[in-house]
Amino acid sequence: MTDRILHKSESRGDADHGWLHSRHTFSFANYYDPERVHFGALRVLNDDYVAGGKGFGTHPHDNMEIISIPLEGDLEHKDSMGNVSVINQGDVQVMSAGTGITHSEFNKNKDKPVKFLQIWVFPNKKNVTPRYDQITLDAMQRRNKFQQIVSPSAGDEGVWIHQDAWFHLGKFDKGFLIDYTLKKSGNGVYAFIIKGDVTLNETSLNERDGLGIWNTDKISIRADSPDAEVLLMEVPMK
Repeated sequence: MTDRILHKSESRGDADHGWLHSRHTFSFANYYDPERVHFGALRVLNDDYVAGGKGFGTHPHDNMEIISIPLEGDLEHKDSMGNVSVINQGDVQVMSAGTGITHSEFNKNKDKPVKFLQIWVFPNKKNVTPRYDQITLDAMQRRNKFQQIVSPSAGDEGVWIHQDAWFHLGKFDKGFLIDYTLKKSGNGVYAFIIKGDVTLNETSLNERDGLGIWNTDKISIRADSPDAEVLLMEVPMK
């Protein structure tokens, strides 16, 4: 029997620090809900707004796969591996923290905010050599289809991580119907609605809602508004 868990947008943790406004789908920092610690290997899904010229000072991570997806603006990144870069809307960034890294993230622009999704996934290998990667995507490749942006394989489309996980982005016309077939038995899929309204397996979802589904091999999605944007995160449940 298919299982599901629904997280409405307004039910997320809400941390407003002025320069940073972050909505937490799962427990993070000062927000803790024992019912919302993770979805399988998906540990963190933060919806972050950073004011102009502000950002996160240098801080450490280890043994986590960290994926950043800018939705608006430009995010400047520096890390202990020597990487200095700017990730823009349309880019995807990944870091395997492994044995340990430090990094900082700042809004490159002083006159406008940056909005991005920060996602953490538990790795399937501990203490790997830290690594960094960043790609620029062709947004036309997700028009009325799912564009793969994360996978377990370095030779596959998108960036890769140390986990049997696949992420996809899609942008759909109103009324468009699409199925997604899971890649691996035992995985579940967490859908996050970036923009608009969709119906997923007969559940109505609105902007910034999240729905996790497992014990299934396929899900069906219908766009209920123009330009509906969906992020699918398929992850191991154990």
